[in-house]
Amino acid sequence: MTLIILSATLRGVSKPDTATNLISIAVLLFWTLLSIATNCLTFKNNKKMFSLLVAAMSLTSCCERIDAGSEGILVNLYGSDKGVDDVSLVTGRVWYNPLTEEVYEYPTFVQTIDYPAFTINAKDGSEFTVDPTVSLKMVDGNAPKVFKKYRKELNDIINGTLFNYVKDAFRIQLNKYTTDQIVSNRDMVERAIEAQLSKALAKEHFHLEQLTSGLKYPNSIVQAVNQKNKAIQEAQRALNEVAVKKAEAEKMLVQARAEREANELKSASLTPAILKKMWIEKWDGKLPIYGNVPQMMITK
Repeated sequence: MTLIILSATLRGVSKPDTATNLISIAVLLFWTLLSIATNCLTFKNNKKMFSLLVAAMSLTSCCERIDAGSEGILVNLYGSDKGVDDVSLVTGRVWYNPLTEEVYEYPTFVQTIDYPAFTINAKDGSEFTVDPTVSLKMVDGNAPKVFKKYRKELNDIINGTLFNYVKDAFRIQLNKYTTDQIVSNRDMVERAIEAQLSKALAKEHFHLEQLTSGLKYPNSIVQAVNQKNKAIQEAQRALNEVAVKKAEAEKMLVQARAEREANELKSASLTPAILKKMWIEKWDGKLPIYGNVPQMMITK
């Protein structure tokens, strides 16, 4: 009967009169435990009464283990501030009263989230598909701040509020550029998106580790841009060919000029004496049978 009264009293707890309600709860729990203990002493062999005693004691004391890489938050459900206990940010075992307190566990390790794909329009109205993957983590020691602001589990925050920040970052940045600018300068655009998202997450006590945009655009846009780039490349190739031919012509001209100048120098250097010496060096000692003796061989 005492447990029934206790249960009804707990359901009737109201926030404005918290102190009075907590005192009432404590008094009722005391009399409940005292009543059950008395029954246990009277009926020592009554296992049912002993079980009731254990169950009643468990109502006022629970333990939860906070895993390594996570932060535990002890939340006062009926306090005047209904806030976060300043000594609850711990790892390991946390003891708490399940009637007046709750324990939340916020991971602080890096989490990778593959968000659902969505579409964003560029400055000129073209529609781009974004299929983002984000790696992030909550900044150590900030679990109480995050909980006070959102009052939610961390997964709910990541898949709700933080997902909105991801979409906003893509929307703000892609709206600044035309299709050609996005396709031709994708790395630059993605860096701007990452900077935008990193700044937004930092305000919410999260650190952005990595962003993969998964940016996709229609084949028609790709083909149009490819054709434009191909035309530019062909024009550049033609200019390069003209430059090569011009260089080759200039090279041949230089070579011809050099050969002509070399021949002129060679001809100027061939005096009669030099020619006579060259002829003698190549003469085999026989006089020609036919023809005249070269004039250079006739000694005057």
